[in-house]
Amino acid sequence: MNEIKSVGVIGAGQMGNGIAHVAALGGYRVALHDISRDRIQSGLATITGNMSRQVASGRIEDAERKAAVERINAADNLDDLSEMDLVIEAATENEQVKKKIYAQVCPLLKPEALLATNTSSLSITRLAAATDRPERFIGIHFMNPVPVMDFVELVRGIATVDETFNLAKAFIDRLGKVTAVAEDFPAFIVNRILLPMINEAIYVLYEGVGTVEAIDVAMRLGANHKMGPLQLADFIGLDTCLSIMQVLHDGLADSKYRPCPLLVKYVEAGWLGRKAGRGFYDYRGEVPVPTR
Repeated sequence: MNEIKSVGVIGAGQMGNGIAHVAALGGYRVALHDISRDRIQSGLATITGNMSRQVASGRIEDAERKAAVERINAADNLDDLSEMDLVIEAATENEQVKKKIYAQVCPLLKPEALLATNTSSLSITRLAAATDRPERFIGIHFMNPVPVMDFVELVRGIATVDETFNLAKAFIDRLGKVTAVAEDFPAFIVNRILLPMINEAIYVLYEGVGTVEAIDVAMRLGANHKMGPLQLADFIGLDTCLSIMQVLHDGLADSKYRPCPLLVKYVEAGWLGRKAGRGFYDYRGEVPVPTR
């Protein structure tokens, strides 16, 4: 394969629909799959709304939006991904879920197709070993929200060949995003640095050093961050934050990565952040209100 021309995306949630969005704007034919038609339609609706906002803000022309929307098709079945040149898995940050998807989709793909994962923390080598094409498997970690963030981490597994890396790099370049190559260590570069900071902010809250509002204001104004760490945790999803901290703690065997008990408690309560309506802030009213 000389170049990637078509892209399948497994998972129509926040990350998956964002990946489909930028791929379609990049000129690729896109097939978007999820476990139900309703989820696919919800993802497509999000893409349409986000592209319309880009038109309104002058970031893209309406003709670009129309052409991109026409390039995206709903893939009701995994069979619909069989002719894609690149398939990107953007499922939940759970290794067993991802491996189950690979077991289902790999037999359907053409032999030369690339398979990628959008994992933010899991071992690329270990995930690749669960497929029939470890040499054609790679980590392509987009940042959230995908249409806004200009950075992507590329992560090779031990078996990933140069051809796979070069094709993936060319794909990202065509999307107009900046690439950094990360080694296959737990949480790679961004989350290896970011998540311990968020976890430490939760410890500061847990120990009563500061309130939710005080911690976020301190980091926005005191460190010039665009978003406070607890607000950012809610945006990422507290379940995802916990999962990444557990990967770091298990993979590096260092106590400094121990997830804060308060983070565990919020996840156990189902207070997962913005997507659940409550996290470190309560989003059910007109204005988010701190929950502690």
